[in-house]
Amino acid sequence: QVQLVESGGRLVQAGGSLRLSCAASGRTFSLYSMGWFRQAPGKEREFVALISWSGGSTYYADSVKGRFTISRDNAKNTVYLQMNSLKPEDTAVYHCAAPIRSVIFSNTSADYWGQGTQVTVSS
Repeated sequence: QVQLVESGGRLVQAGGSLRLSCAASGRTFSLYSMGWFRQAPGKEREFVALISWSGGSTYYADSVKGRFTISRDNAKNTVYLQMNSLKPEDTAVYHCAAPIRSVIFSNTSADYWGQGTQVTVSS
């Protein structure tokens, strides 16, 4: 069993930066790919970024490529999402997930989900 707890979301102005964290429990954390999805009001949850178990490979949605960076620290059982040049359209609840089985959202996109952290970007 893996539990995921996100933190770091808050209100920020457009053009600003935030770093989200996802703390994971469970001894097998380092074996999982990890990722972030987000859900804006009235929209379906969508993929944002993923990172391989070693941290050696990453993949991003086109909408965040070049602005967001995913990283992980297996010694701390934590995955991060550094978000720069934020836009109002980045406003959403950001969910950590593991392991990532699909970048197309469905109930089977990952086995474990966090409750989410709210990011609001004002214009």
